[in-house]
Amino acid sequence: MSDKPLIDALVASLKAAPAVTVLAGQRVYATAPRLPTYPCIVVTRSEGRPAGEGDAIEHLLTLTCASRFGGPEEARALVAAVRAALHDARPVLSGRRLVNLRVPYADCFAGADRETTLGIVRVRAVTEAS
Repeated sequence: MSDKPLIDALVASLKAAPAVTVLAGQRVYATAPRLPTYPCIVVTRSEGRPAGEGDAIEHLLTLTCASRFGGPEEARALVAAVRAALHDARPVLSGRRLVNLRVPYADCFAGADRETTLGIVRVRAVTEAS
């Protein structure tokens, strides 16, 4: 039960979204880079579990938008851009069919280092075998 096809499709969708690229460029990652350049977006958590009958999978992903702009404005803009790009999106997955994709939750807050502002975007998707 791999989330990789969904994660790859979401990363590609975000890299192609003009509102996201104007803010983060191509700094959208499936896994955290060792030395990130800010602002950036990283898939920081993924969970998959069976959904109902058959081979449907419910995926719960967390995307973290990180900014060092010096205030919350950039992180809020990143969260809004990610949310707009992904809610009800229909990216093509490798080996799976997307049933639905929603963004049920988003939040922004100051990081523990007091230099970074973080935005969290939670994504819920259901996929099934294609």
